[in-house]
Amino acid sequence: MTSSNPRIDETSVAALQNALAAEHAAIWSYALAVAFLSGADATRAREDEEAHRELRAQIEETLAQLGEPAASAQPAYATPRPVTDAASAAELAVVAESDTIAAWRSVLERSRDRALRQAALDTMSAATLRCARWRAAIGRTPTIPVFPGLQ
Repeated sequence: MTSSNPRIDETSVAALQNALAAEHAAIWSYALAVAFLSGADATRAREDEEAHRELRAQIEETLAQLGEPAASAQPAYATPRPVTDAASAAELAVVAESDTIAAWRSVLERSRDRALRQAALDTMSAATLRCARWRAAIGRTPTIPVFPGLQ
């Protein structure tokens, strides 16, 4: 995710900080969701959480290379609705992925740096696949969001 320019503009940095905040929230959401999931769904949630941890580390590294402080995670996040069972945990995973897709779409739209734009597109694609798996798990159609990042 390293930028090809030693310095990217403030708008790109702000979008990257927003993506970092979304990654923090996704990690927290998956940690909550996994408490209500079992079997293959719990394994998938842990894998998805790890993917978000890797993204968070890459963003923090990129920001450090740019000389920008990384936004900190919040101690907790509000869920759209209470998580009380496997179905609501899977719905939270859909929300977490949808939110990260939207944040990365913002990076793609606001950055002029080619490497950063490519990283945002790659990340959106991976998040869309994760989101589709969770949407399928809860029976939401269409399985793949029609306009990823715009919902």
